[in-house]
Amino acid sequence: MTAVTNPSSPDIAFLHRVSSIVSSELSLDEMLGEIVGLTVQASACDACLIYLLDERTGEIVLRASQLPHTRAIGKLRMKVGEGITGWVAEHKSVVVLPANAGRDPRFKRFPSLIEDTYQTFVSVPLVSAGDVVGVINVHYRVATEPAATMIATLTFIGEQMGSAIHKSMLAEDNERLLNETNEMKRQLEARKLVERAKGLLMQRHGMTEEEAYLKLRNDSRRSRRAMRDLAEQIIRTETQSRVEGEQRDPDETN
Repeated sequence: MTAVTNPSSPDIAFLHRVSSIVSSELSLDEMLGEIVGLTVQASACDACLIYLLDERTGEIVLRASQLPHTRAIGKLRMKVGEGITGWVAEHKSVVVLPANAGRDPRFKRFPSLIEDTYQTFVSVPLVSAGDVVGVINVHYRVATEPAATMIATLTFIGEQMGSAIHKSMLAEDNERLLNETNEMKRQLEARKLVERAKGLLMQRHGMTEEEAYLKLRNDSRRSRRAMRDLAEQIIRTETQSRVEGEQRDPDETN
């Protein structure tokens, strides 16, 4: 009878951690932080960076890192196919450079990334339903021959985490679209109020449209209040005056 090899406790703990991240309701940034920690645990690397695909621009964007890169997060971008990271995203393939990573003809150096001066570089795609949604890069300061088991583990992370990241990216996009829609509604409501207030000023004071607008704008600057707030005040005052007038002379007809 062939003996059955049981996974060790560390392996089980690792799989449990992967499963818990995949099934979590973490925000995208929180999930990326967890994946960075998971990758560092699996690879014992000196640096880890995660790039995600921005479908609106078709670019790969740095979204998380082990070393602090406050100014680069969300801003450092490259096209799909550009640099090793872009190459991995384009070809959905793993790249392993055991030494002198910067000499690879595909390598693109960024002065803001100290990691680009390191010797060993491993890059794996984050995949969801066969589509690349991002790339995980790990770096080692000194030349290291990455173990096949470690590369397999990073590939596993990329395959398992891709769907979870894609789900979080969709949730982030939906929230952004909702915020943009709500902001558009607020702006439209504000314009309607300003237009109504302008009409009241024109009617009550015989102003032109431009004069009414300038009065609102200047009063807004002088009082440091939003034009919407001033417009609402004018409308409330006019409504109150109309109601009081009707109460004083209920039998008056037009």
